[in-house]
Order: sequence, then C-alpha cells, then structure tokens
Amino acid sequence: MNLSALPPLRDVIREFDLRARKSLGQNFLLDLNLIDRIARAAGPLENVTVVEIGPGPGGLTRALLAHGAKQVVAIEQDQRCVEALYPLVAESDGRLKVVEGDAMEIDPRAHFSGPARIVANLPYNIGTALLVRWLTLEAWPPWYDQLILMFQREVAERIAARAGEDHYGRLAVLAGWRTEAEILFDINRSAFVPPPKVTSSLVRLVPRKSPAPCDLKMLERVTAAAFGQRRKMLRQSLRTIGRDPLPLLETAEIKPTARAEEIPVAGFIALANALAKAEAQNERSAAL
Repeated sequence: MNLSALPPLRDVIREFDLRARKSLGQNFLLDLNLIDRIARAAGPLENVTVVEIGPGPGGLTRALLAHGAKQVVAIEQDQRCVEALYPLVAESDGRLKVVEGDAMEIDPRAHFSGPARIVANLPYNIGTALLVRWLTLEAWPPWYDQLILMFQREVAERIAARAGEDHYGRLAVLAGWRTEAEILFDINRSAFVPPPKVTSSLVRLVPRKSPAPCDLKMLERVTAAAFGQRRKMLRQSLRTIGRDPLPLLETAEIKPTARAEEIPVAGFIALANALAKAEAQNERSAAL
C-alpha cells in the first residue's frame, strides 16, 4: 500500500468540498499523530477486520490500513466522503471496503465474515445510540472483540463511571454489565475541523465472555426507575416500576435507604433478576 501516493487530508477536504455538516455530527480529525495514536490503541491489527463508522476524509482509515488491518469496512452516509475515499480504495490492495449508508440502519456483518473490531471517531449525534445497540446484542459474546470509540468527554465519563462517581448512571451500568470499559486518553478540541465545543475522549470496551445472567428489559426498567429519581432512596424511586420495591430490595440484598448512585453493577443485576422472578411468579399465578 502506497500512502505517499495519496494527497494530504486537507487537500482531500478542499477537493471534495468536505465542509463538516452538523446534521451528520461531523468533526474531522486531521492531526496525524493523534490519528496514529488511535490506530495503535486498537492493538495489533494483523489478521483483524476493522469496522469503522463515519470515516470522513479517511484519516483514521489510512492509519488502520497502515497498521496492517486485514480489512477495513468503512460505513459512511455522506456521499461526498464516499467519493473522497475512492482513491484510498484503489491504493488499499483490496483491503478497504466502503459501504454507503446510515450506520443506524446497516448491519456491518453483512459485509464481512468472522469476528471484527470496531474502531471509530463516531459522529456525535449517533454515538451513544450505536453503543447501546452494540451492548444489547442478543448473541453474546458479540461479533466484535473490542470497541475503540471516540465520544465527547462527558459521554465517555458516563460510560466508564463506577458506583459512587458523579457520572454513574444507566449507561455505566449497561456498559459495566457486559464489558470492561476504560477511558484511554483525551483529545483536545483543536485537533478537529471544525473544532467541537468540548473535549473528546477515546474509550476502550472489551466484551466480558460470560457476563452475569440478566434480563435486559428488567435491567432497563430498574435502572430507569432508580436513576430517574437518583437523589431519592430506592424504596421510593423504585415505586415507578409498578410494584412494592421492598421485597425486591430484600431479595437483592440492597438497603432500601440506598440511592441509585451507590449501587454497583452487580447490585442492579440482582435487582433486575429479582424483578424478573417476581414478574414470572405473577404470570404463573394469573394463569392458574
């Protein structure tokens, strides 16, 4: 692969008139040192298929290929960016596949076989929604072995937070249940074109091979209720689930006077399982 044959990213942006569109959540990362650092954070890429969401002018795409990715499947909605990536496709020795379309509607697995790794500077407007989709897949372990994703710093903190921390909430519980999440490093707003209003952070999420058994719908119910009134004691906030919370809290071995931000992921899993058991008992009783 001859990257030296490709024009600088700023020239690509000018040639294809790639003015970032707010409606698509675009902020292009052009700092080559940072781009290379992100690619290195993805770990060894030999024999790895990488799924990239929102490649834009292709800076990170180039780095992933340069670091030896077996294949990069780049999903891009913006037709201008798709056209800008064609020269990179030509220089990739068949290792780059560009899929045009909305990442919220495309199943990447239709475009490769085997496991993959997702590495992306996610569009800000769909980043959290995509993450939730990847965390709530029915089949687990999932088809990806790692998620290396860039978010606004505030979102990154919500993903990686632990019980007792300010940003701990529903997203942290979901991420903590099925993955091990950590913030790798921050990226200053000045590294982007145009500069966003906030600092960004790169997050790594590694799927747990055997997360504790839990009904996802029940977990969503208890966390929505608990964090919906996070300053209240659980004996009060959990009343919104439609049943007496005290037996559930007793089964889960959680103090009724505790607050949502104090309960670790394991506690919410126990609470969700207690609710699932209670609901199942109700259904059996109603059927008699």
